[in-house]
Amino acid sequence: MKIGREFFVSAVVAAAGKGTRMNMDINKQYIKVCGIPVLARTLSVFEQCELIDEVVVVVNDNDIFFCKQNIVEAYDLKKVKLLVAGGAERQNSVYNGLLQLNKDTDVVIIHDGARPFINNKIIAECIQAALVHGVSTVAVPVKDTIKLSEDGDCVNKTLERGKLWAVQTPQAFKYDILMGAHKRAAQDGFTGTDDTVLAERLGYRTRLVMGSYNNIKITTKEDLAFAEAIVNSLD
Repeated sequence: MKIGREFFVSAVVAAAGKGTRMNMDINKQYIKVCGIPVLARTLSVFEQCELIDEVVVVVNDNDIFFCKQNIVEAYDLKKVKLLVAGGAERQNSVYNGLLQLNKDTDVVIIHDGARPFINNKIIAECIQAALVHGVSTVAVPVKDTIKLSEDGDCVNKTLERGKLWAVQTPQAFKYDILMGAHKRAAQDGFTGTDDTVLAERLGYRTRLVMGSYNNIKITTKEDLAFAEAIVNSLD
C-alpha cells in the first residue's frame, strides 16, 4: 500500500562486507562509533525518513541472527522488512536484496551500510532525482588533483579536476530500470563498481545529487577516528 503519496520507495542497504581492511575480529558494520554500531546509525536514518516505506538489509550469511538481535531488534527498526544473505560480490548482494522488495516498489534506493552519516535531505533529493530522471547518485566534487597512470609508475595525464566527482551512496533508481540493468549485467557476465554503471551501460544517464564530505564510508581504523569527530561535531 502506498501511504500518503503516489509512489512506494524501498531501500536496499548493503552490509555484507567483511571489512578485512579493519584487521579486527568484528565486521565493520557492527563496530561502535561513540557507543552505537555503524549499521544501527545508518539504518536509523532510513527508519526516520518519511519517504522510505521499507528496508531490506543484505548481510553476511553468518551475521543474520546477530544483526537481527543486536541491530534490528535492539534499536527497534520497524521498517526493516527482511535480512538477506549476501552474495560473492557486492553486485550479487544488491541483486539478492532487490529480489525481496515489495511488488509495489516504484523507486529503489541503494545505500552502503558503512555510510552512517547520510541525512534525510540528501535521501529525499536522491529519490526526487530518480523519479524525474530514472537514475541518480549522490556525489561530491573532487578536492584533490587526480592523475592517470597506465602502468602505476608514471603519469600519463592530469585530469581536469573541475569535471570530476567522487561518487557516494545512496543511489536511486526507478525499480524497473535497476532490475533490468542487474539482469542484463548477469546475462553479459559484467561486474560494475557501483549500481549506476549497470544502468549507464544500457544508455541511461545518471543525475548527480550533491552529497556531503561527512558522508564517509567507514573502511579503515583511521575512518573510525574521523567518524567519532563527525558525531561529536553534530551533537
